[in-house]
Amino acid sequence: MKIERFDQELSALKASDLTSEIPPLENKYDPFYSDFIGGMVNAGSSSDTGYYANMRLILQNKDFNELKTEVSTTFKDMSMEEEALTDAFKRVKYYYPQEKIPRLISFFSGFAVQVPIGENYIGIGLDMFLGAQSKFYPALRPGIPQYISRRFTPENITPRVMETFVREDLFPEPEVQHTLLERMIYNGKVLYFMQAVLPDTPDSLLINYTSEQQQWAEKYESGIWGYFLENNLLYESDYMKIQKFLTEAPFTPGIGDGNQSAPKLALYSGWQIVKSYMDRNPKISIPALMKDEDYQSILNKSHYKPK
Repeated sequence: MKIERFDQELSALKASDLTSEIPPLENKYDPFYSDFIGGMVNAGSSSDTGYYANMRLILQNKDFNELKTEVSTTFKDMSMEEEALTDAFKRVKYYYPQEKIPRLISFFSGFAVQVPIGENYIGIGLDMFLGAQSKFYPALRPGIPQYISRRFTPENITPRVMETFVREDLFPEPEVQHTLLERMIYNGKVLYFMQAVLPDTPDSLLINYTSEQQQWAEKYESGIWGYFLENNLLYESDYMKIQKFLTEAPFTPGIGDGNQSAPKLALYSGWQIVKSYMDRNPKISIPALMKDEDYQSILNKSHYKPK
């Protein structure tokens, strides 16, 4: 697989020559190009050349050019990412031979979006993978808090691309899910599949934990599960009561000491349940697992009892 370097072609545009340079760029990259112009940099509609004036302003903007320099310096070559993504998508095709693999298109948009997915493409927003120490990220707060921007590193490109593909394309979350258990097992299956196609990726990168959060979750696995059981949360459907166990956060409020707990504990427990289920039922294939929406049966047959 090749990552198409729209970012480099955008950087090469000359503000004085847009009328001749933009049409071939649009033809090459549409429908991504239309989404980029209208939805990511908000330059206007690509169906009306009036947006050229806005593009000239963007290309001549000081901040745009500083960002362009850092992106081009950080990502001179993306052969490592191409190799990793090729290997991951090979594994996807092993399980789902008929699945259509999307184009991979790299870009930068001024921190509008990290990994957009559109018609036959997945975008890779390189400005949101520059490295946790990038000079740009402190200025983004509080819009993008530090616990989010710490993950804007090159090593996150492959797992975040695959997570987007798995969640948005292969296995969109069913609308009928209501209880914490249903959401827990769904997310556990997503993480299990990601681990199958990215076998050399650390668990912490798959679930987006720091190494400390991963260690905390592993250490207190039985306590986490016990908390869900003792508080009768498995069959709770009030989202306001269960969202803190599902969403991105620096930690899980009310659990652990000194704000050291890992976030997204329902995802972590769901992942361990699915692992236990597959370990105990080795004849079940991954496609069969991903198709199965009997979440209660998966829990029962997992015999999940962390010690």
